[in-house]
Amino acid sequence: MRKGCDVLTVDFDRLGVGAGTKVIDVGCGAGRHTFEAFRRGADVIGFDQSASDLNDVDEILQAMQEQGEAPASAKGEAVKGDALELPYDDGTFDCVIASEILEHVPNDDQAIAQLVRVLKPGGALAITVPRYLPERICWALSDSYHANEGGHIRIYRADELRDKVLAHGLRLTHTHHAHALHAPYWWLKCAVGTEKTGNPVVGAYHKLLVWDMMSRPWLTRAAESALNPLIGKSVALYFRKPDAVDV
Repeated sequence: MRKGCDVLTVDFDRLGVGAGTKVIDVGCGAGRHTFEAFRRGADVIGFDQSASDLNDVDEILQAMQEQGEAPASAKGEAVKGDALELPYDDGTFDCVIASEILEHVPNDDQAIAQLVRVLKPGGALAITVPRYLPERICWALSDSYHANEGGHIRIYRADELRDKVLAHGLRLTHTHHAHALHAPYWWLKCAVGTEKTGNPVVGAYHKLLVWDMMSRPWLTRAAESALNPLIGKSVALYFRKPDAVDV
């Protein structure tokens, strides 16, 4: 099946996700990071406010279990709720993921506080958002790219987001950029109009991205790796919550 695993923004090797790890993927959307955690044997919750997305996520988790794509001990669950009021006790999860969600949330400070609250001492938090420069270009080219219901309401600078999380006492452990090949696609799409379909250049680029995600050829992988520091579409930040003995 492998659905969603080829467009991961979060580097799971940095998170230490494995058998028995308790993970919540907040704002899971279509579930790509939920599926990867499940595949690695975690007890994972895909958490989102979209019932339709969660129905799809639940179906895929069940199919993965039936087809043996996840260890028998792994547990996967889709839960509907509000990221501003996570229905879990303090320190519930070993790992919290929030990928491409905070740019949609008006009260991002409250959302960050919730992410930190449910993370266990010693646990890992991974947050990704659109990177400043590629995102700024998209906003300049097209209002419809962001000015829509549920769209992006802010553009983060990485140091701004970092400081918002560090204010809660966490420690930054790593940053990286991802999806450089996706940035020109969105620039093209914004330039011709996000609502317009059928543009041959945009269509051809989209086919290239699909081919890349399915085939993972060394040439495009090398190109994206080289371009990520320059035009990576997303920035990922990794944090660690201090152990109780470190506080």
